[in-house]
Amino acid sequence: MTSPSPDAPGLLNWLLILFLGVIWGAAFLSVSFALDGFGPWTVAAGRVLLGATVLAAIGTAFGQGLAKVGSGRAWLYCAMIGWGAVAMPFGLLAWGQQHVASAFAGVAMGCVPLLVLPLVAIFSPEEGIGPRRIIGLILGFVGLLILVGPAAFQRSGASLELWGQLACIGAAGCYAIGSVLTRRAPQMPPLAFASGTLVMAAALLVPLALWQEGLPADWPATPLSALIYAALFPTALASVIRVRVITTAGSLFMSLTSYMVPVWSVIFGITLRGEALSPSLFLALALILAGIAVSQSRALIAFLRR
Repeated sequence: MTSPSPDAPGLLNWLLILFLGVIWGAAFLSVSFALDGFGPWTVAAGRVLLGATVLAAIGTAFGQGLAKVGSGRAWLYCAMIGWGAVAMPFGLLAWGQQHVASAFAGVAMGCVPLLVLPLVAIFSPEEGIGPRRIIGLILGFVGLLILVGPAAFQRSGASLELWGQLACIGAAGCYAIGSVLTRRAPQMPPLAFASGTLVMAAALLVPLALWQEGLPADWPATPLSALIYAALFPTALASVIRVRVITTAGSLFMSLTSYMVPVWSVIFGITLRGEALSPSLFLALALILAGIAVSQSRALIAFLRR
């Protein structure tokens, strides 16, 4: 059996990014419920603190504890990814979404694959960038724009709207840089790597949350349950899967989840919250799937010929 690579990600990595799309799509709902009882900084800090604790405990039980991170260079990568690709985008989004139309954040996250392209060309050229991948990613982004619709570009009227938009785009840039850093990081067990990044993110976010919002006075059941879900699945479990996918299939392949997440978010909104079915959903879905198919056409053809 051949090892997965950017040109041949393998069935498992396809299933993993599909699963990531589902749990990250549901994350929007869980975070919105958590924000009914806690402040945005408390939610961000709680996610990473609980996620780091659970992952560190599981990693230790399976022989992949924090001690397995190893060298100072490996810890440096954990710090750069934890601060720059976890803590910073959480903070930028928490602040930016107060000043922009909510749909704009979805479009900003859809920029991640496009922002990854030049970074991969410079820092991870072995992944390969060609016309089919560029066309595929652009198709997916157009599908995302149709899915979100004109609401993304409506002005919120906030005095800091421009800065809010830049914060959301900055968060997307953080995720793109974090993907490439993960690809270039020293080899280490995935559980240790993921828990190390969350520990470093918690070390930054927890003091910031205490400074901004203090300890919560109440712990309502529904927001607390939503926060626990957000910590265990979209944060802890997703961090391990993300490390696995990027280190085996590459940053560009991983970035395809940015097109899946908004689709699942809309589907969950329709099925769980009774939101109206958008007439553009199926056109947007078709374009997003076409973009993924074009960008990964070589891998798909190789897989179908097996």
